[in-house]
Amino acid sequence: MDVPLNPEASRPNDSIAFRASFSGVVLAVIVSSLDQNIVAVALPRIASELGGIAYISWIVTAFLLTATIAAPIYGKLSDIYGRRRMLTVSMSVFLGTTILCSLVNTMPQLIAARALQGLGAGGLMTLSQSTIGDLVGPRQRGRYQGYFSGAMAISTVAGPLLGGALIADFSWRGIFLVTIPVGAASLALTRWGLPKSFMFKSHHIDYKGILILVVGTSAALTLFNTLESGVVSMPFISVGLGALAVACTALFLRQERRASEPLLGLTLFGNSSFVAGVIAAGMMTFAMQGAMVFLPLYFQEVQGMTPTHSGLMLIAQIAGLIFSSILGGQLSARTGQFKKFLIAGVAMEMVAIASLAILALARAGEIPFLAALGLLGLGTGLGMPNAVVIVQNSVPRASLGIATASMSFLRSLGGAFGVALSGCVMHTVFAATANNLHFAEALRPAIAASFALGATMMLLALVTIVAKLPTPARH
Repeated sequence: MDVPLNPEASRPNDSIAFRASFSGVVLAVIVSSLDQNIVAVALPRIASELGGIAYISWIVTAFLLTATIAAPIYGKLSDIYGRRRMLTVSMSVFLGTTILCSLVNTMPQLIAARALQGLGAGGLMTLSQSTIGDLVGPRQRGRYQGYFSGAMAISTVAGPLLGGALIADFSWRGIFLVTIPVGAASLALTRWGLPKSFMFKSHHIDYKGILILVVGTSAALTLFNTLESGVVSMPFISVGLGALAVACTALFLRQERRASEPLLGLTLFGNSSFVAGVIAAGMMTFAMQGAMVFLPLYFQEVQGMTPTHSGLMLIAQIAGLIFSSILGGQLSARTGQFKKFLIAGVAMEMVAIASLAILALARAGEIPFLAALGLLGLGTGLGMPNAVVIVQNSVPRASLGIATASMSFLRSLGGAFGVALSGCVMHTVFAATANNLHFAEALRPAIAASFALGATMMLLALVTIVAKLPTPARH
């Protein structure tokens, strides 16, 4: 018989079911992270074969757009029907559309397939983190979120290396198929280990809020990608998209205040800890996505590296991420000082991305880039897990799903806008210098400008987080 989920009372951390459940959700995180990192290193080759380097960020943005919209929906539905059911739906959609991505023949087909893939991927990270919030107590969440970051780090290493090898020896189509076995194993483990659970009361799905969210987010991201692609011959289109995005934002906020069961927990934003966590997660993802999508492009087009070599450059980042996520998770769980570790992580990531901007502009060698990437990994591994823990520990168990979904939505939205805005900045700078410089020389300041935007966003995040601290701690 299906029962409400209450793992803290019934599931010891050494039980076989717990281990299967935890392994399954970790594999789900690996699948999500592996897909993004494999695709990033393959973007130059995909654009070359299918045509249209100006549309390169659409491959990422289409995925992030639908994943962003899907995340809070999965979070809400998982509170109603259970994590197990929605993880099954999310992974099944992801695996089916991943196969579709490997079969496309044109750039529009790939962008459409990636958009469909995002509908499945949107639930993987959200539901995995919500499940861990169910399975372990508040004090131990930092430890297990650290394991999540370590798993993401491993997949971040494997992604570029596998992607580079597959591109060199096979085809970019193989980068999608390689995630199928991992996703299938995750699906099997979570189906076996997690209980069937749902809430024994009727719920109302905020369909109006979903519709407004879809239209508004799509309009905003389409606006920035249109500017990035240089489609500015009809300014009224840009004005119309901007006006639609603003109007939908106002309508969405109004709808969420009126809805009996809102899609996003706006009342949670009165909680300073929740606000600090979601802002940090959103800004960190903004900076990371904006940097990492265009970093392989810099290494391959400006530095002349092969896809495999550009993937190997990320090992320093991964080493730092693994070290700080595991050690930082254990230390934060032991001390309970989650906000201090979050602030340290955000500060380190800000310095690292600013350094990448300077190094790209100066056309520095490999060693300085490796040092900056190592620092970036340390900051990400220290900051992101503690942001999740702060959000989850700031709300009661009944609100865990919607809180995690709200954070995942804003984090995904940050990543989507990070790619779109960074691409827009890169295109603007590139267009201003392309007539006078060689392609690689024009690309260098353009990518440096996109990194500088990411560093600026990290500075804003750091100021906001500190402002949300109690007065003595702020001083």
